[in-house]
Amino acid sequence: MTKKSFISFILAVSFTIPLLAQQSAAYTSNMVDYQKALSLYNNNQYLAAQSLFESVKKTTKEGVLKSDCAYYIANCAVRLNQQNADDLVEDFVEEYPTSTKRNTAFVDVANYYFENGKYAYARKWYSKVDEASLGKADKETFYFNNGYTAFSTKQYKEAKKYLSKVESSQEYGSQAKYYIGFMAYEGDDYDEANEYFDQVSDQERYKEKLSYYQADLNFKLGNFEKAIELAKQRLPDSDENEISELSKIIGESYFNLEEYEAAIPYLTAYKGKKGKRDKTAKWNNTDFYQLGYAHYKQGNYEKAISEFNKIIGGNNSIAQNAYYHLGESYVHLNKKQEALNAFRYASQMSFNKKIQEDAWLNYAKISYEIGNPYQPAPQVLAGYLDTYPETSYRDEIETLLIDSYITSKNYKEALILLEGKKSFDNKAAYQKVAFYRGIELYNDNQYLEAKKLFDASLKEPRDENYTARATFWKAEADYNLTNYDDALVGFKQFKQMNVTAPEFKNLDYNLAYTYFKLKNYNSATEHFSAFTKNSNDDKVRQNDAFLRLGDAYFVTSNYNAAITAYQNAIKIGEINADYPAFQKAISAGYMGQSSQKIKELEQFINTYQSSKLRDDAMYELGNSYVKANQIDKAIAMYDNLNSAYKMSSFVPKSLLRQGLVYYNGSQNQKALNKFKNVAGNYPGTPEAVQAVSTAKLIYIDMGRVDDYAAWVKTLDFVEVTDADLDNATYTAAEKQYLDGNTDRAIKQFNGYVNEFSNGLHILQAHFYLGQLYYKKDLMANAAPHYKYIVETSQNEYTEEALSRLSQYYLEGKKWEQAIPILKRLEAEANFPQNVIFAQSNLMKANYQLENYEAAVTYADKVLANTTIDNKIKSDAYIIIARSAIKTGNETKAKAAYTNVEKVATGETAAEALYYNAYFKNKEGKYEASNTTVQKLAKDFSGYKYYSAKGLVVMANNFYALNDAFQATYILESVIENFAEFDDVVTQAKEALNNIKTEEAKTNSSIQPE
Repeated sequence: MTKKSFISFILAVSFTIPLLAQQSAAYTSNMVDYQKALSLYNNNQYLAAQSLFESVKKTTKEGVLKSDCAYYIANCAVRLNQQNADDLVEDFVEEYPTSTKRNTAFVDVANYYFENGKYAYARKWYSKVDEASLGKADKETFYFNNGYTAFSTKQYKEAKKYLSKVESSQEYGSQAKYYIGFMAYEGDDYDEANEYFDQVSDQERYKEKLSYYQADLNFKLGNFEKAIELAKQRLPDSDENEISELSKIIGESYFNLEEYEAAIPYLTAYKGKKGKRDKTAKWNNTDFYQLGYAHYKQGNYEKAISEFNKIIGGNNSIAQNAYYHLGESYVHLNKKQEALNAFRYASQMSFNKKIQEDAWLNYAKISYEIGNPYQPAPQVLAGYLDTYPETSYRDEIETLLIDSYITSKNYKEALILLEGKKSFDNKAAYQKVAFYRGIELYNDNQYLEAKKLFDASLKEPRDENYTARATFWKAEADYNLTNYDDALVGFKQFKQMNVTAPEFKNLDYNLAYTYFKLKNYNSATEHFSAFTKNSNDDKVRQNDAFLRLGDAYFVTSNYNAAITAYQNAIKIGEINADYPAFQKAISAGYMGQSSQKIKELEQFINTYQSSKLRDDAMYELGNSYVKANQIDKAIAMYDNLNSAYKMSSFVPKSLLRQGLVYYNGSQNQKALNKFKNVAGNYPGTPEAVQAVSTAKLIYIDMGRVDDYAAWVKTLDFVEVTDADLDNATYTAAEKQYLDGNTDRAIKQFNGYVNEFSNGLHILQAHFYLGQLYYKKDLMANAAPHYKYIVETSQNEYTEEALSRLSQYYLEGKKWEQAIPILKRLEAEANFPQNVIFAQSNLMKANYQLENYEAAVTYADKVLANTTIDNKIKSDAYIIIARSAIKTGNETKAKAAYTNVEKVATGETAAEALYYNAYFKNKEGKYEASNTTVQKLAKDFSGYKYYSAKGLVVMANNFYALNDAFQATYILESVIENFAEFDDVVTQAKEALNNIKTEEAKTNSSIQPE
């Protein structure tokens, strides 16, 4: 080396040594700090360590040292739970891809999360590990930890993949086998689970857990004795929750071994499972079924029912079994209504065909015995036969079917079911059913339809008793249709039939009335007399028969006999005595006993102040005074009549009589005044015509013909020049009417009315037209003619016209038009039956118009009459009851419905029974209420609305009696079967949802709506 080179070297060294020394010192300082940080890290001082690692990382330029610091900084962040921990690890891996700690970072982080039970986080980092880079020991730890994290997050496929790799590991093998076995257990692979559990069963650490699982596994594998043994061994060391589960295993094992007595205490000890959301322990339908069936097999039917009836809305083979045995349990306790519902439910499921058939058979038989609120019993029986035509019970069910057509009283539906049935037995049933359906229609005043049914019954003359009865009631229908000749033929045919029938009791009464209507008074008196001698127990009819007997004698001028009959009627006293008293007085007059007539009429007027015949009596008394030449008394009596009864049809007659009295007494001006009063205020009446005729004579006598002509011109009902044509046209029409030529009479009377709109006989023509159209059931044609009559002044046709016109409005539900007509009829009618008709329909019309107070007022008026029949009584009570319900007065409604029930038939009786059940439910008399609903179902199943409402009450009763199955099943059936009744279905849905919500608190199989 040259000198120059050596000097240069020396100079270079002299400058380098200080620089290297500086670098070495810095490196040494960083290493010291790194080692301090590492020591802090190893002592779990992660925050201090992290801070020192960050300081070293900032100051060192050494790549490996910087990388290691970044690794530990990220690790500290993980252990400190810092939000950016995962990012720091990711940044480390990305920034130092060649670092030897890259894989270690993933493992360390994953292991840290694993050790702290954060398995989802651990699973994320284990998935990043390169397992090929791991050593053998680390691999086993990785496999087990990774498998366990997958197991803990229920990723069983992944878990088994890794755990299977350490099955033979000395350190992890037992745990891996346990978890693999558990996953097989959870996946219902009980053989594999058993295999793995057996391999670790000798290890103390697993014995406690495995004893439960192995008991359950053996149960699920059908090894019930082994399951019982293992579960019982475990019981003493179990907590409350495990005791419940083990009891279930033991109880259900005994159940499957058919050792029901042994099963019961263990099944009872089971507490149920907790839901995911609702942490309350609950049983399910299967749990209730098993305990219920165990009690059933022990013959403890009450306890069986208490479990079975908690199974709500089940739709599987277990539910079908439960409902079938629930039905049998009810039968054993003679609770047939409850059994009906249970068998019906079981019969609607097809999981077990044999149970379905047996359930339907029981359902059909019980339907026949107690009635069926869902469908007619005949329909159930027929349905069973259609579904199981080869059944060995066919003969028995067919016998029940035929009889059920009668006993169910659902004649309308029965007729539909019987149509087309050709066997002798079915035809015999058809004869009876058609007869009873005819009676129903007759009672509803549907006489034409009733007659058709009686004819249908007569076409199948299988039973002579029903043939006779149908003959009688067909005659009754004809009578009410005013076909009196046909009615007479029918009654006579019935009389000739050699049968015993209840209708014979009143046959003379019916025959007598028919002869009376045909004006065959001799035959009428014969039969009325016969009836009065043999009807001592029927006072009302006997009373009426004496009245009509008196009338028949009266019409035939046998006044002595008439008086005797009227006196007998008065003695009985069941019907108001004013009519026979009046008739007695009139009869005395016809016998020439004028003073007796006057005496009795005077007595009548004083005694019967409110009688409808009082104006008749005053008129007759006035006439009698005239005849006895007591003119002043006569005029005074006529005046009293005219002022007291301004709307009476006797007023124009009275005025006419006064005019004639004045005319005969030569008091012409007074006579003219009376005649002009009649002609002016009562135009078109026969009295007005006579008044004009007599006035004409007075004017002629007085020589004032011009005055007469001028006056007549003011009267539009007098057409003097057309009088002959008027009379001739009317007489021709009347002849057709009297000869029974209905259509020709209608044509000619219409011709008269059109040609002589103000004719002499216009009132009679309109009346006859109304009657003729009425007889042909053309009420819309009849109504204008009746309306004409009621709008004219009071006349002899007014009462019947008011009755017919009001009937027309009522049938058309024209309540507001009917009411004023009915009020007039009530005020003006002479016949008591018309007064009753008016009052009973005024109550109905007012009810329809929601005038409840007025409706009740008229109902009270109707009930005050002691002679009304049960149908009218029933109508009155029902109006009171319904009005009370509408106005919220349930106390009054209850009393009224009690009265309705005593006298009602048909739909009204069904309504009354429903409210009977309703009020019993309100009073907490649930079983009594159910009994009433059963009666409603059996006797009135044809009235579906009240059947449906009754079922809702029954459901509420059963729930109050802790029978949730009956309650929910009934409500579901109402919703399914009575969709046409929106109000009932809405009520049923609300009740059902409330019950399900409540029951879901203890039964996990129930889902509220």
